[in-house]
Amino acid sequence: MSNVLAGSEKGEVSAYGWAARDDSGILSPFHFTRRANGDNDITLEILYCGICHTDLHFARNDFGMSIYPMVPGHEIVGKVTKVGSKVTKFSVGDIAGVGGSVGSCGSCSECSEGFYVYCPKMILTYSARCHDGTVTQGGYSDNLVVDQNFAVLIPKSMPLASTAPLLCAGITVYSPLKYHGLTQPGLHLGVVGLGGLGHVAVKFAKAFGMRVTVISTSPSKKKEALERFGADAFLVSRDQQQLQDAVGTMDAIIDTVSANHSIQPLIGLLKTRGKLILLGGPAKPLEVLAMPLLLGRKMIAGSAGGGREEIQEMINFAAKHNITADVEVISMEYVNTAMERLEKNDVKYRFVIDVANTI
Repeated sequence: MSNVLAGSEKGEVSAYGWAARDDSGILSPFHFTRRANGDNDITLEILYCGICHTDLHFARNDFGMSIYPMVPGHEIVGKVTKVGSKVTKFSVGDIAGVGGSVGSCGSCSECSEGFYVYCPKMILTYSARCHDGTVTQGGYSDNLVVDQNFAVLIPKSMPLASTAPLLCAGITVYSPLKYHGLTQPGLHLGVVGLGGLGHVAVKFAKAFGMRVTVISTSPSKKKEALERFGADAFLVSRDQQQLQDAVGTMDAIIDTVSANHSIQPLIGLLKTRGKLILLGGPAKPLEVLAMPLLLGRKMIAGSAGGGREEIQEMINFAAKHNITADVEVISMEYVNTAMERLEKNDVKYRFVIDVANTI
């Protein structure tokens, strides 16, 4: 505790969370400090934090870039308890959300266009080095100090626990739909995978008025896709006849699956000039035949999210159309069990930690 007290004496903020200490990924209680609230900063009392599959990867150092000890979490909703002297976007008492980024260079072309998530010097919400060399820590904790330009305002009318995952899953699916012009009513969108990202993608696409086909390896998900989330059709990707019947019918496909899988059959489902947009990151390199792309003028693209303005737009759209994630709310002490279940895809459809009431 002495380090926490010493940090407080320097104006830093005492914090308490759950951290992974090594690549076992096991989390346990952890006292640490956050930077002092600067002129452009806000301090949040964290209320809820979603658990993203990326948290599991980072906790276990699957990407080879984890910094320990590590407090994960980048689907953060909290109450503003302090604002800096130059803060104009928030007031004390507001509800704010923070996603996957908390910093960038602020001067490159991507930053100037509001897409700091693509800045070469983008700073992740956790397990990254800040400009001053300190390490960022995420939302599995009681508070957060963040630059106002990396937070968004959450309408108080929204259910906060099920809104938290929108800060990652929501913008991950919303941004490519907007960027690629896939918001026109009547367009046919395929959504590969009905998990944390996929179920939110269906909700946004239906709100845009699109025709949606869920593509999955699991026939058991058909009822939920059609009845719970309102998809128009369901395609079992292992059924060759179903694939054949759907060839050339989709304007675009969003692929949310991170497990290794072939994308070649998906390309065949696209219409001429169709777009396959990858949101998952399989570990193995993709193998693709060039001719179907050339002859159909088809495109394979990727997307990693959006900037503050687009996240705010997404949140406002979600509030207007009553879009939230389907969640299972858990206590902080359950987090290691939740990670084990997440690895087995045993969640419908996102775990969210009730931080304020259980930490």
